[in-house]
Formats: sequence, C-alpha cells, structure tokens
Amino acid sequence: MRWAGQAVGTEDAGALPGLRTIKGLLRTVTADEFPGVRFHEVAARSALNAVPGGSQMPFGWTVNPYRGCTHACVYCFARGTHAWLDLDTGRGFDTEVVVKTNLVDVLRRELARPSWAREHVALGTNTDPYQRAEGRYRLMPGVVRALAESGTPLSVLTKGTLLRRDLPVLAEAARSVPVGLGVSLAIHDEALHESLEPGTPSPRARLDVVRAARDTGLPCGVFLAPVLPWLTDSVEHLDAALARLAEAGATGVTVVPLHLRPGAREWFLAWLARERPVLVPRYRDLYGRGAYASKEYRLWLGARVRPLLRRHGLTPPGNVRGIPGDDEGEYPAGSVPGAPERAADGAAKGAVPAPDGVPEQLTIL
Repeated sequence: MRWAGQAVGTEDAGALPGLRTIKGLLRTVTADEFPGVRFHEVAARSALNAVPGGSQMPFGWTVNPYRGCTHACVYCFARGTHAWLDLDTGRGFDTEVVVKTNLVDVLRRELARPSWAREHVALGTNTDPYQRAEGRYRLMPGVVRALAESGTPLSVLTKGTLLRRDLPVLAEAARSVPVGLGVSLAIHDEALHESLEPGTPSPRARLDVVRAARDTGLPCGVFLAPVLPWLTDSVEHLDAALARLAEAGATGVTVVPLHLRPGAREWFLAWLARERPVLVPRYRDLYGRGAYASKEYRLWLGARVRPLLRRHGLTPPGNVRGIPGDDEGEYPAGSVPGAPERAADGAAKGAVPAPDGVPEQLTIL
C-alpha cells in the first residue's frame, strides 16, 4: 500500500476548510486501495464520549474510532456530523474519513482513572467502526481489549464484515464482561442495495457475519433498519428478510423505519428524485419538515411486522428502549448487554468532552 502523507503540523492550503486548522490533525493520506478517499489522521484528546444529558439511550458512553464512512449509505443520518467539521455531508462524508489514530492509548488512560465506573460503552453509534478503513488501522481489537481488561461492558453495532476478524477477540472479552453484538441489515434486494449502500458488504455477506457470531457463541441481534417506505416495507420483502435472519440465527430482530435528519435528508431526497421520482411527494407528506416518519406510519409498520416475527420464531425486541430518534423503540435481544444504571440526570458523572469541542452524534444506522 502506498501512502502519500503531509508533513505533521503543517497547514494544507488545498485542504477542505474544516481540515486546514483542525486541532490534532497529523496528516492526510491516500491509498491506491481506496480510490477517491482521503484519511485525515488526528491525535484525539479523548476517547470516551458521554451521552448527552436527558437521552434515553441505554448506555452512558460511546467510543467512535472514525468520522465519515466509506459505506456511503445514501440515507445515513450520521452525515450531519460532518458539517460540524465544515465538511460536505454528501460526497465528502463518503470520502473524507477522520481517523483517531491514538484512540487505544487515550482510551486506556481514561479507563484507568479511579473515577471510571465501568458503565456500558457502545461502539458504532456514530459511524461504523468496522468500515473498510478498519482493515488498515486495526483500532477495534485494542478498543475491545481495553474495555474488557478494565471490566467495562460493551456493545458493537456494524454493517461491516470486518467484524468476523475480531470475533475471537470479542469472544475472549465476553468471558470477562457482558458483550452485545448488533448487525444492521434491512435491504435484501441486491439492486436496491447497490444503489443505496454502495460501499457496504452485500446482504448475503452480512448474514454470514450473523451466522459466524452465533457459531462463536456470541449473541447477535439484528436491526432491520432502515425500512424504506414504499420500497422495502411490503409484506413480501419483510417476510423474506425475516426468514433469512431467522435461518442465520439472529437472537432478536427489531424494525426501525427510515430517519431523515439534516444532511441525510437532502442527500436521500436527491437520490429519490433521480431513482424513484414518483415517490418524492409521498415522502414529503410522510416526513413533513421533521426527521421521522409519522407516528401513524410507525404504528402501521409495527403491526405489519409482529405477526411475521411470530411466524419465523424470532425473539421479539427486549425491554431495553431508547433507539436514537425513537424513545419507545427497543433494541433486539443480544445487541446490548442489558440496561445499566444511569445517573439521575441521564448522563454519567464526570463526562469526558468530545475532542476539539465537537459533539459526538448518536446514531445507529
């Protein structure tokens, strides 16, 4: 692999605005194996990010090795986080990836603090920790080991098949601390998958990840997410998807309809106008000016899915609530290691701020 690097500590006049003077930027590199993608390596000042006060999330802390994601999912509602770095939330989100290269060392220091209460830490709540960049930087094995060795429960959410590489590490961690695994997989139509999730592994490959996790003895819940109105919400599509998930051994399945937050909304609606223009008015009516489908649609989708879950003998969602954007949404069994104790104000004490004052967005899709 040939890496083209910029000198450490210099300012790149040709860089995107947010990266010219971003604190902690070490260098920007490219690789032949990632055509069109630039990796911006930074020295993170913190690794643990406190969940905002008042959140219903069933965890108090997150760790996110990357910002931006080469999965390039058109609908990804983490896209808005790139705007905080003055980066483009469309193509830029797919091709300008920030990498916290010192993450493991910083995390170990934070976990060693006497004040650390060993609360559940979630991995994959912003951008995917097992996107293709992880194959190069290999941050996740160190993150998992650091958490397990400190006695900290953890969960992982991903669409990436690189998870298979670390299943032995996760299995070892599970002998010391509670571990949850979640895979996001909703689009089982190959053509639609290639159009909407061009950088993700195929649905078949992700089903194999679920099987591999279960064969390793680990739980693996599946987020059937996002379900796309009038594209993937038919009985036929949902029934076929759930049949595959049941056969793969998913420990539980939960269904989440599409969210359209700022950044993702514009990018997805542009795709819709190109590929399914007849649906544009219906989406505008369904989502109005908000990020979430109407309550009526969510109730309708839940009623459609429940008998299908029963048909395939799938464990219904557990009692752990607080999916981002849906306080009543429940995590699938196996995807989180249970609901931990949370501070009365909804946030853990002694919160560690995100690096450079940029908030970590909580997203799961």
